[in-house]
Amino acid sequence: MSADDPNLHLPNELRDKFQRNVPLCDLTTLRIGGPATLVCPVRTPEEAQRFQESMAQADLPAWILGGGSNVLAPDAGFPGLIMRVATDRRQVRGDTLVAGCGLDFDDLIVHALESGLTGLEFASGIPGTLGGALVGNAGCYGHEIGEFLVEALVLTATGRLERVGPEEFGFRYRATDLREAGHVLLEATLRLGRGDLDAAGRVRDDHLADRRAKHPVDLPCAGSWFRNLPPAEPGGRRRAAGELLEKAGAKAMSEGDAAVFAKHANIVVNRGAATGAQVDRLVRRMQTAVREQFGVDLVEEVRRMPGPGSA
Repeated sequence: MSADDPNLHLPNELRDKFQRNVPLCDLTTLRIGGPATLVCPVRTPEEAQRFQESMAQADLPAWILGGGSNVLAPDAGFPGLIMRVATDRRQVRGDTLVAGCGLDFDDLIVHALESGLTGLEFASGIPGTLGGALVGNAGCYGHEIGEFLVEALVLTATGRLERVGPEEFGFRYRATDLREAGHVLLEATLRLGRGDLDAAGRVRDDHLADRRAKHPVDLPCAGSWFRNLPPAEPGGRRRAAGELLEKAGAKAMSEGDAAVFAKHANIVVNRGAATGAQVDRLVRRMQTAVREQFGVDLVEEVRRMPGPGSA
């Protein structure tokens, strides 16, 4: 069965939500990608469950998408079903924040501070949704989002809605077991604090200013492309991939409108009409340069969405 098949079963309560032939360039922060055959935003756990049932019955390729950061979509599009997690509940309970994983992560940080809760300001400016941040264990400045998780509501690969604790995530550098298991993260409870709001506001301002100085403001990008390198010794700091890329001459590299950002060698930007193929060629050149000069194989942090004919 194809996603264009008129006999494809779509749940009645979701039928009006499905959108056909949606350009992925409109759904990803890199602004690259052809049409996705079917896209459906889900705003409740029950809608996510019904969508997953549709995916299973259709036996079609499927992808879970949040805010579209940290993703390279194929030029030829995606010939299947895409679930956009749009759960957006948010509620303060004492020192905890219960939030839907479709919420913009930075907007949630602002909401936490406005509610008198501190702790997340270290992550100010990180793009994407709360769900994406948790699944990828987003972090910077010595902290990671996994430190704050109390529990989460997930839709398992077998279709069950379950509440799980942080031990089920297997938090590690920019990865969790949740992604590998194929579970969908729908809601999270975070334990924060009620610290010095003025100090937290200054931390947020400083981190936002630092991001504006080092990250693209007016150009589409997917965030840092490669993972930083493991510490040379236990307990040490990771070595920035951008440091090796800069020494390898990556800042001078481009392929068409895909180019390495002038202020950060680990960021690829779209200067206007870049294609996924151009980005792929550029990224492979970056990897090759670092391998030849330093003998290091950089690991991609950005996820690649499969295109037509992908295994």
